[in-house]
Amino acid sequence: MLILDSAGVTRLSSRTKPALALVRSLVNEGLWPPIVPTMVLVEDSRRRSTRCQRKPLPQDLHRPVPGHARDRSAGSRARRRARTGSAGDALVVVLAEPGGTVLTGDKADIEALAAHASGVTVEVI
Repeated sequence: MLILDSAGVTRLSSRTKPALALVRSLVNEGLWPPIVPTMVLVEDSRRRSTRCQRKPLPQDLHRPVPGHARDRSAGSRARRRARTGSAGDALVVVLAEPGGTVLTGDKADIEALAAHASGVTVEVI
């Protein structure tokens, strides 16, 4: 299972040759489409509107996962243990448990959170 944080969404939706090559690779590995939590989509859309960019995301990228009280609680515990990261970062890592991969551009916070998670791999793009 592949989970994207907002940096992962931004980089994969950049429509550059490296981004397209990465998406093709993920498709070939059976990791596409990824899971993108609703919280991440909201964060990304706010960032895009701040920069006045109006490019829509690729349709197959939209697979929001509803936030449950259990996930939010687990995210809060992860943040307390790691002593870093946003609520969105923590949710991304919790949703990747067990054994998932987080695709991110925020190596430090995600790796710190993943160190307190069950079998979560972090890939930086």
